[in-house]
Amino acid sequence: MANYYTDIPELKYHLNNPMMERICELKERNYRDKEEFDYAPQDYADAMDSFDKVLEITGEITGEIIAPNAEGVDEEGPHCANGRVEYASGTKQNLDAMVKAGLNGMTMPRRFGGLNFPITPYTMCAEIVSAADAGFGNIWSLQDCIETLYEFGNEDQHNRFIPRICAGETMSMDLTEPDAGSDLQSVMLKATFDEKENCWLLNGVKRFITNGDADLHLVLARSEEGTKDGRGLSMFIYDKRQGGVDVRRIENKLGIHGSPTCELVYKNAKAELCGDRKLGLIKYVMALMNGARLGIAAQSVGLSQAAYNEGIAYAKERKQFGKAIIDFPAVYDMLSIMKAKLDAGRALLYQTSRYVDIYKALDDISHERKLTPEERQEQKKYAKLADALTPLAKGMNSEYANQNAYDCIQIHGGSGFMLEYACQRIYRDARITSIYEGTTQLQTVAAIRYVTNGSYLAMIREFEAIPCSAEMEPLKARLVEMANKLEACMNKVKEAQNQELLDFVARRLMEIAADCIMAHLLIQDATKAPELFSKSAVVYLNYAEAEVEKHNSFINKFNADELANYRQ
Repeated sequence: MANYYTDIPELKYHLNNPMMERICELKERNYRDKEEFDYAPQDYADAMDSFDKVLEITGEITGEIIAPNAEGVDEEGPHCANGRVEYASGTKQNLDAMVKAGLNGMTMPRRFGGLNFPITPYTMCAEIVSAADAGFGNIWSLQDCIETLYEFGNEDQHNRFIPRICAGETMSMDLTEPDAGSDLQSVMLKATFDEKENCWLLNGVKRFITNGDADLHLVLARSEEGTKDGRGLSMFIYDKRQGGVDVRRIENKLGIHGSPTCELVYKNAKAELCGDRKLGLIKYVMALMNGARLGIAAQSVGLSQAAYNEGIAYAKERKQFGKAIIDFPAVYDMLSIMKAKLDAGRALLYQTSRYVDIYKALDDISHERKLTPEERQEQKKYAKLADALTPLAKGMNSEYANQNAYDCIQIHGGSGFMLEYACQRIYRDARITSIYEGTTQLQTVAAIRYVTNGSYLAMIREFEAIPCSAEMEPLKARLVEMANKLEACMNKVKEAQNQELLDFVARRLMEIAADCIMAHLLIQDATKAPELFSKSAVVYLNYAEAEVEKHNSFINKFNADELANYRQ
């Protein structure tokens, strides 16, 4: 049977990045748990061996259970009766296997029953699972909502709720409403404090809630009467054991059928405040969404991998005009670009996750002791880097997942339009990735300030100073010219001092920056592991260079006066 970890050597390459030594040192607090927990690592090598073994177990479960169940889950889907959700039979088997393997609460401290894993190996597990079934990936990976509760909840909440997630209970984040999708400051679910019951009561409706009948919910609700903006919102913890929330219906979706997307009705549902009042959207949801966006980036990379796997397998098998179609330039062109996008997007994903790991570990340490000046500087540096790269990782990988799924069907030809081939499910599942947890357009809004303030360009210039192999030097020289075009486009738009113009070309600017960053990361990877990445580095550079030139031409030829022609 396939192992979705060991069969993809690129994953082990990214796991063994040199930054992991610092990440493990911080996460393990110099390996202090080894005296108390027999499964805690003794040192860095032991920690890396633990990650490798858990990833192999995840890959095995994915290959032997989750992947074989995927088509059945897609066809059956979850059911809703009497206000409750029942998962598809295959989903129940998947969850049972993951819980028995101890793959829940992976990033949580060992004192709560977690594995104390960094974000990076956990994100790899999320990618692996999503490559087999993106819908199940949603259910399983929502365990990372516990990160927000751990970061902002109190010690009593930690002790009551975190062990339950580590033991296998499920989570959801209840944010959106019928009239508040991307505009979360318009949330109107009402939270009122009941003095008699000494708890908060939640009333209203939530819509498009992934895994909406979960055991524990993080809920965004309006706690301040008379307010209409984000300053009146707080975050609450709702425990399904308390009752008061019913599933009105499960949405009939295009894809991710295994994941129940629910409309929820809150009727005096008892809840408790998480953190401080009035910081629900301003602080807590932003942290929650950043984690979720990294998760969707991982899901997207998993779907890109699945599309590439299906495409290359079919191209090798399918014969036309006396030879396998993989030997036709029109087909191997598509496959090479699919693989290049996959490798580039994965490089960006794990560069981002490593940045997140360092700043989150230092944040956690700051609750135990005062950080040294050097640590504070390190925390600030990596928090900024993570914030800058997260919208690129989510935005670009979700678009690449859609493009790769499209090309996978094209490679299959007429067979790709038939429901018995997995590529149609991958195509349907991929479509949501550029929509939920912030559309690509919203990722652009989050990213554009790092274009205009020069942060992306500074990052790219730093990459230019990193030595590379002789084989990669010509590519790197071309990348310098691509960065020059980014700088010129950025200056042209800034000089116009026209906010509407900046908004109009923002996505193009973001994509130029992302293309340059991913190309640099691939060149670095190809320098260290040419057998894995040199082909993709060449192909991606050619692809990215053409994309940059396209955007550069548009921006330089565009006149702000033309904006009126685009309004419909």
